[in-house]
Amino acid sequence: MNDWPEGWSGNNRGGDYAQPDGPRVMRQVRRGPSAPPQGGVPQQPAYGDSYSDGYGNNGSDQYGGGHNSDYNTGQVYGGGSGGDGYGGGRGERPAPNWRRRIKLTAITVTVVVLATTIGTYFWADSKLNREVDLSKVIDRPEAGDGTNYLIVGSDSREGLSDEQKKELHTGSADGKRTDSMMILHTGSNGPTLISLPRDSNVEIPTFVGSESGKTFKGTGRQVKLNAAYAEDGPELLVRTVEANTGLHIDHYVEIGFAGFANIVDAVGGVEIDIPKGGMKDTKSGANFEAGKQTLNGEQSLAFVRTRYALARSDLDRTKNQQKFLAALAGQTATPSTVLNPFKLYPTMSAGLDTLIVDKDMSLFDLAAMFWAMKGVTGGDGKSMNMPISGNAANGNLQWDTAKVKQLVEQLKNDETVTVSSD
Repeated sequence: MNDWPEGWSGNNRGGDYAQPDGPRVMRQVRRGPSAPPQGGVPQQPAYGDSYSDGYGNNGSDQYGGGHNSDYNTGQVYGGGSGGDGYGGGRGERPAPNWRRRIKLTAITVTVVVLATTIGTYFWADSKLNREVDLSKVIDRPEAGDGTNYLIVGSDSREGLSDEQKKELHTGSADGKRTDSMMILHTGSNGPTLISLPRDSNVEIPTFVGSESGKTFKGTGRQVKLNAAYAEDGPELLVRTVEANTGLHIDHYVEIGFAGFANIVDAVGGVEIDIPKGGMKDTKSGANFEAGKQTLNGEQSLAFVRTRYALARSDLDRTKNQQKFLAALAGQTATPSTVLNPFKLYPTMSAGLDTLIVDKDMSLFDLAAMFWAMKGVTGGDGKSMNMPISGNAANGNLQWDTAKVKQLVEQLKNDETVTVSSD
């Protein structure tokens, strides 16, 4: 039995036209409500002939012209150009929009950096110990140009265990005293770092007790500078420095033994060039050969506290303290520390936990102080001792009155300092 409709055969489908073997044509689909004609499958016309589909629609095949749009001649599987072999082509994937991707990445990175920066700021700000109230200081000199920091290294043993006190050679004295004092001036002519020897002869002025609120009248009593701190803490020290110099102090910064050592260890040590002959002091624990070497926290504390092994005792010690603090600031403010969170956060934590500052000190003020100290190391500023003229009658170091006056005027006016300590 021939499976093809009448007029078609396996070898001749539509006269002399030889249709190659190919995909079969889907059965034609009827549209409309009328029932199909009786008698089976309607006869297919030959190619190119017109036809009637039996439902009142006339048309022609694909080679004879168009047909009525209401008649569906079927879908040929596998047909069409650009197809996937399963009934229709797929368009090519559009090229990635790199400009949009880069923009989204930049926005994401910016948001993350801002969030981290803001979070770090508030974390660090919350760790500052703002314990010093400079509003309690009376009879203050007028503020000049630039900013003046009073930087104090105390011999506080707070937070140190008995074993740590032994390792750091701090002793076990009660209370705390100032082991070093410096004035750092920052302004438009570069930073100036001035050490105030703790044995400097000063007069204790009239002051208001930081705790009692009671007024203590000045009697002309002359003492060593560090005695002012021991008597009534930071507020009286600031009052004494201002009264004896005429220089307004804007901010106060203090750090104890433990904090100092912890900061040094957090940055991985500080490189110091020990002068010819080395340094050995049984009281401070210093025992260094000459030459460049990296000191850890314990060694650094011994270095800045050594005075008995130095020719000019406290005057030479203040120079070593300046040298070391400037080197520490330079080490801290390097890309290897600032851009490395595994070093930056421990360093900040070690420093901020043990720093005592005034109530008006901001993180920006603190950062400016460290950058200024780094500038002293880099040669952009000047470091010196307070000019000394000799010894007072009580054996304390006497400041050179004329030079101190000139120095203070230059600092007040934010001028380049030309005064020398020699």
